[in-house]
Amino acid sequence: MSEKDRAKLVIKILNKTYPKISVPLKSRNVFTLLISVLLSAQCTDVNVNNVTKNIYPKYYKPIHFLKLGRKKIEKLIKKIGIFRIKSKSIYNLSKILQNKYNGNVPKTFEELESLPGVGHKTASVVMSQGFGHPAFPVDTHIHRLAQRWGLTNGKNVVQTEKDLKRIFPKKYWNKLHLQIIFYGREFCKARECYGKTCKICTSCYPNRKKPIQTKKA
Repeated sequence: MSEKDRAKLVIKILNKTYPKISVPLKSRNVFTLLISVLLSAQCTDVNVNNVTKNIYPKYYKPIHFLKLGRKKIEKLIKKIGIFRIKSKSIYNLSKILQNKYNGNVPKTFEELESLPGVGHKTASVVMSQGFGHPAFPVDTHIHRLAQRWGLTNGKNVVQTEKDLKRIFPKKYWNKLHLQIIFYGREFCKARECYGKTCKICTSCYPNRKKPIQTKKA
């Protein structure tokens, strides 16, 4: 089976499995989406949502977090991993957004990635889910599955993103990256399947005998 055929098969199975999708991180606006994605580093979406549901009803603009200050932000997010580092980033990016962008979140990758605590993956999520701009955020789930499905050599997440953007039409990116994440969490888990048992793996490689050892992100 060619790479092109595997890609078509992946889209077909994912669309049948997840015809409708919702953004896993809860947010009130683009700014709170940015904060949630930043908080989700080394933390589950469920944990982030449990914390932010008590924050966003009252604090949902950069000016709100500026007035809170770092110490109060720390108290609000203390149940989340590396909360001190994240609180510093939240305070500093809020300051920049308020002073430089009049409280708005910029709409370019370059500007987003210049903000404290915001890397390419976070910027990609905001561009995709916040602004509807075609993007393909690659997390550990996507990096692992793309290797199991023969869509990348798995050299690193940068290469994986390039490969997936090359293989899949741009019109699918925003929905597809979420479908892959959901599928990985449910059917092709890190310590299960190993490229041998889930529907996509067995469909793409019906004769695969040995488990696939994927490269880490």
